[in-house]
Amino acid sequence: MLIELLLCLLAGILIGTLTGLTPGIHINLISGIILAISFSSFNPVYLVVFISSMAITHTFVDFIPSVFLGCPDTDTELSILPGHNLLKNKKGYEAVYLSNVGSLLAVFVLIVILVPSIFIIQNLNPFISLIIPYLLIGVSMIVVLTERKKSLALFVLLLTGFLGYSINSFDLTQPLLPLLTGLFGASNIIISIKNKTKIPEQEITKTKVNIKKPLLGALLSAPFCSFLPGVGSGQAAVIGNSFVKNDQKQFIVLLGIVNTLVMGFSFISLYVLGRTRTGTAQAIKEVIGNPGTNYLILIIAVVFISGIIAFYWTDTLSKFFALKFKKINYKILSYSTLLVLIIVVFLVSGVAGFFLLIISTLTGIYCISLGVKRTNMMGCLIIPTILFYFGLL
Repeated sequence: MLIELLLCLLAGILIGTLTGLTPGIHINLISGIILAISFSSFNPVYLVVFISSMAITHTFVDFIPSVFLGCPDTDTELSILPGHNLLKNKKGYEAVYLSNVGSLLAVFVLIVILVPSIFIIQNLNPFISLIIPYLLIGVSMIVVLTERKKSLALFVLLLTGFLGYSINSFDLTQPLLPLLTGLFGASNIIISIKNKTKIPEQEITKTKVNIKKPLLGALLSAPFCSFLPGVGSGQAAVIGNSFVKNDQKQFIVLLGIVNTLVMGFSFISLYVLGRTRTGTAQAIKEVIGNPGTNYLILIIAVVFISGIIAFYWTDTLSKFFALKFKKINYKILSYSTLLVLIIVVFLVSGVAGFFLLIISTLTGIYCISLGVKRTNMMGCLIIPTILFYFGLL
């Protein structure tokens, strides 16, 4: 059985790498496919190990396309600006390395605060459902108020919120795929093509960064945001940065910590509350129901082992990308990535999904042109969630 568990863990790392590197292919989609194909034929323990290792690996690797392609996952959209700044200064590898260090720190932090977190969540549970919509409003206002162009940031939040609300009228599979792909992926790629972005030859350098500030910011924001629906790692990072100001490189470390820590907390939330915060946690719930203590220990062990492997694996991959990137035609790569996004959306969500992709891409381009942080576009998830809790959706 030990060999089978190890093979499932390694398979999860492999698939998590593929989802992390491939724009538009999210771990939630893969989790759904795996369940549909093999739910009845596999030992639930093996599936839990596979899904957990895939999810954690994804949080490490997905910074690579965010930095080198400008095509982020919804949890790494804030890495575009600081990551691209370093990329244009020949330090794309360093940008990924900083986020990679942050993700590794998150794995150790998760283990240290596991027991206290369970106790705190248990005691807060009776109040969470009552205050969720008000907390979401508060989080949104914090994000808006950190902007210089506050009125435009609020406009972007509400505009994308309306778009997110509107997708309820679309009868399609995986409506969030075209919505988020357009807002955070295709729009940025098109802008890069239009601006004729040129990437210089990269250098393999590392810089020591004081991790105290990003670590403190993550500890203050990630646990708080991990049980709020519609609040992603981007918002958690903005909130953490508003508590403890970080410079550009520290902010990338903060993003790495928050991205992995929020995923880890989704498993803890499933154990304590029986509620799911991420698609992977939902997949685990469908396999085993609400996990007991033995399953939680197994998941945390998988998080620890796969996190360490993913750290070294991501470091190797980012070095390869940095050294080979200059030899690749960035324009052709951008067009190819855009084509992959279109094909994936069309195959998964159909013609209606393709139509929604066009709308969300145009909306994303317009919002980016206003000069506010992309995280305000997460209104597409936050606003509908607030309306839902107020009984208006």
